[in-house]
Amino acid sequence: MTSRNHQAGAALLTALLIVTLIASLAAGMVWQQYRAVQIEAAERARAQSGWILQGALDWARLILKEDLRSDQSRPPVKDHLGEPWAVPLAEARLSTFLAADSGNASNEGPEAFLSGVIEDAQSRYNLRAIAVGTQVSPQEKLTLELLCRQVDAPPGTSTLIIDGLRAAFPAAASGASAPASGPAAGDSGPLQPAGLDQLRWLGLDAATLKRLEPYVVLLPRPTPVNLNTAPREVIAALLNTDLATAERIVQGRKGRPLQTIADAAAFLTSGTQIPAGRASVDSSFFIVTGRLRLDERQLEQRSLIERQGNATTVLARERVSQLLDR
Repeated sequence: MTSRNHQAGAALLTALLIVTLIASLAAGMVWQQYRAVQIEAAERARAQSGWILQGALDWARLILKEDLRSDQSRPPVKDHLGEPWAVPLAEARLSTFLAADSGNASNEGPEAFLSGVIEDAQSRYNLRAIAVGTQVSPQEKLTLELLCRQVDAPPGTSTLIIDGLRAAFPAAASGASAPASGPAAGDSGPLQPAGLDQLRWLGLDAATLKRLEPYVVLLPRPTPVNLNTAPREVIAALLNTDLATAERIVQGRKGRPLQTIADAAAFLTSGTQIPAGRASVDSSFFIVTGRLRLDERQLEQRSLIERQGNATTVLARERVSQLLDR
């Protein structure tokens, strides 16, 4: 009787072990399938988001191209904040447009929201100007010093930027043609920054970069500042004048955009000179920012566009995905 009890207990234990093993294998298979579904959904969402943002970028390029064509038909060519490209695209629900197209109710479709803005990159001071020539131009050095002072950057910021950029771009500083292969390292200098955020390589901290970001940019080549779109801080630093004088230009261009840089002289005090070749009323470089919000996540794409003739070329593109606070 005891032997039979032992055999029955062993059989029961074996059955329990088999059931546990089967349950574990089933749970593992369900988990693997769940993970595969999640990965596939994430990849699909990433691909769809990429296509939507690419569509927004193509839309921006079309607007810039049509803007240039319109200006060429009514010279002189100028870019100002009253043109269609300067109007931001407010956040709009994509399903609203899809429903309007298909005739469905507007509450159907994905919870996706798209917004965007086109900014004139030449409304900011281009730091590339201090990295060319055998010596730093006194005008460029003064402009950067005044701009750093206006944004309350730490003392020595302008010197740090000048020394760092000239060390990072030794070919441009010596007057030789820079390699076309993109960012590289000199023999003993730092890596060449491709964007403003990479100025941290030169020793700038995040707080200083945040102060400078609305007023400076790093473009592939030196460019003039567009007086039709530049903020007063950049204009004041460029013309070596006070903020009140720069504000007169900002307010005056609202009524009638500057047709030529000579038009800005009417708002300047006597003796203030507009530096030749450092100011303009038109632009070739633009920054296009598209934002796609999906539930609690936002995907942002920033693209640098060069408009040259009838062509618009994307020079750089950066995507940032972030989790929104709820």
